[in-house]
Amino acid sequence: MSHDISPLATQFPPLPAIAGATPRIARAHYKTWDRCDLTYVELSEGTSVAGVFTRNICCSSEVELGRANVAQGSARALIVNAGNSNAFTGYRGREAVVQIMDQVSAHLGCAAEEVFVSSTGVIGVPLPKDKAREGVAAALTAEPCSWLEATNTIGTTDTFAKGAMATAIVGGHTVTLSAIIKGSGMIAPDMATMLGYIFTDCAIAPGYLQELLSAAADETFNCITVDSDTSTSDTILAFATGKAGNQRINCSGCPGADAFAAALHDVCRQLAHLVVRDGEGAQKFIAITVTGAVSDASARRVGLAIANSPLVKTAIAGEDANWGRVVMAVGKAGEPADRDRLSIGFGGIWTAKDGQPVPDYDEAPVAAHLKGHDITITVDLGLGDSSATVWTCDLTHGYISINADYRS
Repeated sequence: MSHDISPLATQFPPLPAIAGATPRIARAHYKTWDRCDLTYVELSEGTSVAGVFTRNICCSSEVELGRANVAQGSARALIVNAGNSNAFTGYRGREAVVQIMDQVSAHLGCAAEEVFVSSTGVIGVPLPKDKAREGVAAALTAEPCSWLEATNTIGTTDTFAKGAMATAIVGGHTVTLSAIIKGSGMIAPDMATMLGYIFTDCAIAPGYLQELLSAAADETFNCITVDSDTSTSDTILAFATGKAGNQRINCSGCPGADAFAAALHDVCRQLAHLVVRDGEGAQKFIAITVTGAVSDASARRVGLAIANSPLVKTAIAGEDANWGRVVMAVGKAGEPADRDRLSIGFGGIWTAKDGQPVPDYDEAPVAAHLKGHDITITVDLGLGDSSATVWTCDLTHGYISINADYRS
């Protein structure tokens, strides 16, 4: 992880231990760095699993196998490698993943399909099988570690460790969710390079957990963008060990189902925001709310057109309330919009209303808002009752510096 901490960084929260989920770390030496680079989480028997994955068609073998194996609904282990994404590596990359799955499943006495593997780092270099074997062997017998140590181990260009937690009352029992994530660049909807893992002691059926996770991801992870690039490796997995003692949640009508769904959504939102706050080179966190759209989906697409515009992002970096660039981004989104109904605001102050600049507009309070770290942009299309919010960051010289030097 980088030593130049993002100015938007937050403190890592005191994540509670989750019964039935035990994290451990080891050093596989995937890169020359002097740090651990392999996280292993052992999961108790009966753990439910759900996952959402990148839609990048050049995805890694880890994603292909994870997507297939999540359908069987149970998990016993998670392995996360940092420093090598193992993507675009053909049969050699797949062999490395299968080797890890077989090695861990033999140790635990479970099916290989219950072992989930993720990798993050440079694309195009096969994961070294000898290093993987030695690293996994070390992790299997390592002492349990904290969630913070596990999070630091999976980072690459991240500048700070990212975690989130929530609790819910389910049938009179308190269930806990502890979650970790890595991600800083190559972030865009359809899963943003983002690896996130949610652990809960709630007893919940895998099918319903999948339904809830997919819905939460659609409103959180699929509403963030740093650079419009969708990674080959993006993965969010949720593991439910069932150790909280609650009656198993099988559907929306079960006691506590709504409370658990809200907690899961909250954790996903927290994680998604943390990724944007660590956007490569980011100096400002930007929330873009689009109202008055013909549908929520249309509002989100307009919001993402604004969020992905280099001209908008560099204007915010320069603390320039250039609402003309927002007009441009709305117009290129390919969604219903009417120039003469369009209104645009920064920091709760309208700069343009109904297709025209606001008379006697005072730019001073807007300029003051843009000097802060948390920026809001509001766009009203004036066409309907639908809305959406997306989140992004500004675009600075730091983004270029990080990515120009990434492989060195």
